[in-house]
Amino acid sequence: MAPVKQVQVTFDCAEPERVARFWCEVLGYVVPPPPQGFASWDDYDRALPPERQGAAFACMDPAGVGPRLFFQRVPEGKVVKNRVHLDVRVGTGLVGEARVAALEAECARLIALGATRVRLLRADEYNESCLVMQDIEGNEFCLD
Repeated sequence: MAPVKQVQVTFDCAEPERVARFWCEVLGYVVPPPPQGFASWDDYDRALPPERQGAAFACMDPAGVGPRLFFQRVPEGKVVKNRVHLDVRVGTGLVGEARVAALEAECARLIALGATRVRLLRADEYNESCLVMQDIEGNEFCLD
């Protein structure tokens, strides 16, 4: 069996570029270069058939360490809770109120980008505190 070389996380959404650019801001990711032969993603998009224009967008870790994120347009809206979600690790190594303060600070930054705060889950005997949020299309993620 061949080893896995890369992982891509794919999001179904209504507005791929808008959601991708949100996640670029959240994670410090960048938009990859356009395909060869195109000066920009807009040029590439205009070359597609009308029904495929705006149907997909991506972002990537500029250091090449994190997974590529791919966003694809789907006709249906989000209906139920995600079965898979991203944990944005902003409180690593922190405990107690210092951790909650770090989570709250990042929460405030992300709300300004259009995210929604859902609830703070306080630490218990098994887990540290985390903050449940939603991105600009309602996909759940956690500040951890």
